[in-house]
Amino acid sequence: MESPSKTPHQSSSSLKLNPDQKATEFRPFSVSTPHMRAFHLAWISLFSCFFSTFSIPPLLPAIRQDLHLTTADVGAAGIASFVGAIFSRLAVGPACDMFGPRVTSAVVSLLTAPAVLSVAFISTPNSFIIARLLIGFSLANFVTCQFWMSSMFSGEVIAVANGVAAGWANVGSGVTQLIMPLIYSFLVNTVHLSSSTSWRAAFFVPAFLQTVTALMVLAFGEDTPDGKLRKQRRENSPGNALRILINGLRNYRGWILGLTYAFCFGVELTTDNIIAEYFYDRFSVNMETAGAIAASFGFANIVSRPMGGVVSDAMGRRFGMRGRLWSLWAVMTAAGLVCVWLGRVNSLWGSILVMCCFSFCVQAASGLTFGVVPFVSRRSLGVISGMTGSGGTMGAVVTQLLLFSGSNNMSTQTSISLMGIMVILAAIPLTLLYFPNSGGMFCAPSSPYQQTDDDDEDYLFAELLL
Repeated sequence: MESPSKTPHQSSSSLKLNPDQKATEFRPFSVSTPHMRAFHLAWISLFSCFFSTFSIPPLLPAIRQDLHLTTADVGAAGIASFVGAIFSRLAVGPACDMFGPRVTSAVVSLLTAPAVLSVAFISTPNSFIIARLLIGFSLANFVTCQFWMSSMFSGEVIAVANGVAAGWANVGSGVTQLIMPLIYSFLVNTVHLSSSTSWRAAFFVPAFLQTVTALMVLAFGEDTPDGKLRKQRRENSPGNALRILINGLRNYRGWILGLTYAFCFGVELTTDNIIAEYFYDRFSVNMETAGAIAASFGFANIVSRPMGGVVSDAMGRRFGMRGRLWSLWAVMTAAGLVCVWLGRVNSLWGSILVMCCFSFCVQAASGLTFGVVPFVSRRSLGVISGMTGSGGTMGAVVTQLLLFSGSNNMSTQTSISLMGIMVILAAIPLTLLYFPNSGGMFCAPSSPYQQTDDDDEDYLFAELLL
């Protein structure tokens, strides 16, 4: 057998590649170019966006006192932080198809970094809500991250690559819960600044981090394994871009996965928004302790979302698409049950323990969802990724608006339990997914290699049927 070093597809990478130059193995601690470098740039850039978006909730006790925010103001700001991401994710998907993930990612980060900095200068509840709206646009970089991974890695490892990239990036939502209160405390207790000046000065950190990571993506990233973005741009003419968009929007699988993602990742985003304040108010812990507890929810992403990707790929190799779908349904249902339980626990340590179990399940479900997404449509991958990603932020808006906006008389713990019921119900439509060459949860494929009307979707299920 010819040695790997002599294989023509491995001339520029230490990884094993397929004929499309996509890596067939995933080494998260490697910096091999261009595949692993793209991986690290993608997750670090998205990490900074999560850090920025969720840098406000851990400082809410100080901010709401200074700006005289009501519960309704805080709820409206939380909703606003996700509304912007809905539309920006939809737009970013086709932008990745047209311009590539590198430029798209950098532009999103650079355009939203000033909004992060603007928090230091707000003085009214309305300006607070607007700032959160604009910062939320940065979460569109989730789509560029997943698109980039799908451009670099083959079907054998795409779920793991997507899961690890998004999982490590999501840790930013936990790190910021821990770091921002520490920065605030340092400025108050060591530098002896006032509380108002301290929380404002703290926002220079996420704004700077987001700007630096965007410039790194521009300077060191490559859009594709072979760097042939110019050819891709020629093929993606405006007329063809419209066809790509329509092709993605008419695929019902993308809509169902968007709904699924709405109540796993969307619920995760909502929890990131409310969990620190929940522990601060219900169990009377201080701001630093509440931030540390909330940080543990985000830190679980280091292993939970990647584990979802690992399980998806393992079940895909063993059982095909049926294995991917059943594992997604099972983990998402478990997440809903644990969420119901979280709202019914009355002790501090019991709540922390159940919260950690919930975080693992709901984040793993997100990884499992994007273990299916790359197989829906190769031609409209950016559109499908955008639809699914927008579903996540739409779910955050819905749950925040219905349950945590301050417009109802329910306690936060009751709202958390109701959110768990919504997660369980949202997993049911997965039973409707069917792929002609791979089947569904209950149905076998209709002849693995038979020509069908879905052939123009360029499904890559041959790998799953080996």
